[in-house]
Amino acid sequence: MAEELIRASDSKLNFGDYTLEVKAKQSGFDFNGGVYKVKTCKEITKLERNELFVYESVPGTKVEEFDLGDTSVEFSVKGFTDTQITLEMEEEQEYEVIIDGNSTGTMKTNLGGKLSFSVDLSEAEKKVLIKKQS
Repeated sequence: MAEELIRASDSKLNFGDYTLEVKAKQSGFDFNGGVYKVKTCKEITKLERNELFVYESVPGTKVEEFDLGDTSVEFSVKGFTDTQITLEMEEEQEYEVIIDGNSTGTMKTNLGGKLSFSVDLSEAEKKVLIKKQS
């Protein structure tokens, strides 16, 4: 089962399993010059790269096609209810949050570079795009 907690496909990451009742983790996953670790269960999904925060959702989620670019982050996310997602981005920058093609507006990261937003996952998988504003 641990093999399925994180995997790569077409230069993108897939990780997490919101159906697990007990927390599971997988570490030491080499991908695009980084070493990744995922912890996941029904309550939380967390992704780290080189021991630094990348992604967290409360409650847990399954993330597919996670593509972390220089000015954007794009992924599909599945879960079972309204979910709070936090991403590590650039400090004090504005980003547009787009969910299923609909802009929810722009948000500014704090000094720590954290960007948090909610996604209602009770109905279906959602596509998320976060774009840095110039």
